[in-house]
Amino acid sequence: MTLSFQQTIQDRVHAAAATGTALSIQGGNSKSFYGRSTHGDVLSVKEHQGILDYTPSELVISARAGTRLTELESVLEQEGQMLGFEPAHFGEGATLGGTLACAFSGPRRPYAGAARDYVLGVNCINGTGEWLRFGGQVMKNVAGYDVSRTLVGSQGTLAILLDIHLRVLPRPETEITLQQSCDAATAIQRCNTWAAQPLPVSASCHLDGQLFIRLSGMEQGVQSAAASIGGEPLPDAAVFWQQLREQQLAFFSGELPLWRVAVPAATGILPLEGDTLLDWGGAQRWLRSEQAADSIRAITGSAGGHATLFRGGDRSGEVFHPLQPALLSLHQRLKKTFDPAGILNPGRMYREL
Repeated sequence: MTLSFQQTIQDRVHAAAATGTALSIQGGNSKSFYGRSTHGDVLSVKEHQGILDYTPSELVISARAGTRLTELESVLEQEGQMLGFEPAHFGEGATLGGTLACAFSGPRRPYAGAARDYVLGVNCINGTGEWLRFGGQVMKNVAGYDVSRTLVGSQGTLAILLDIHLRVLPRPETEITLQQSCDAATAIQRCNTWAAQPLPVSASCHLDGQLFIRLSGMEQGVQSAAASIGGEPLPDAAVFWQQLREQQLAFFSGELPLWRVAVPAATGILPLEGDTLLDWGGAQRWLRSEQAADSIRAITGSAGGHATLFRGGDRSGEVFHPLQPALLSLHQRLKKTFDPAGILNPGRMYREL
């Protein structure tokens, strides 16, 4: 990070904190649809880009928050490596900082880990203009509470991400996607059965009466697992998973609000109105529905899960599942510690934050 950029950001934050001016943190602005509608003076980190360090032999990479995902993935691909959480871009301008601020993970997430699991450390600026560093650039070098992972998914409400250190994974030697005909209940049962076995499953999805299972790994292991699971190979499988990740499948088109329902993977079919796509072996369910928000959240909550209004609908109300009082209080204390003046993306997650 250049000192001039750091100082510019710190000066902006100092001035905003002094006057109580809200700041809207932006990178590539490809995730602007996500979260509650907010206001504030734009503070862009888009120009703060570039790879700082990459050591393929150690499976670690460091990059500025404004670095485009396309650039990062291109560099990793040249070394036969990848971002293990397979993040969605949702636009050509998608940046690393914005992706982690939203904690977006793709189809590989339940089998390889979430976005926060790959963060080793961050450099950031909090709501008082302080430059802070959490974690490090290598694995297993920090003891205590991992603040860097707390910032993943905070949507810029706690601090402005500047530099990010990540671990990466080798790309699998081979991949195959199998397709089977079955109903949603059977798909959930099969995915949970396979998840309990030593099979190289790396993605699963059920849509329109079809179950899709991706296997990734060494050639012999993948072929053996494919013979055990059964099904027909899916042509152009890479395109299918990319379209699922980027929400470009026909299911995601239309005017109805799109809900993200997260429940324990073994949860049966919920009595929700509308069309459902099962992802992550049943743990993530995309719902197109006009059903009332309170009803969707009540049904989801009774199953031990939570529901997020992902796209469409009323963005001025509650977008995320309401927090229990004790948990909300914890979030408020965390917000107060990092951003005492409440100027960083205020209300983006919850109106109380």
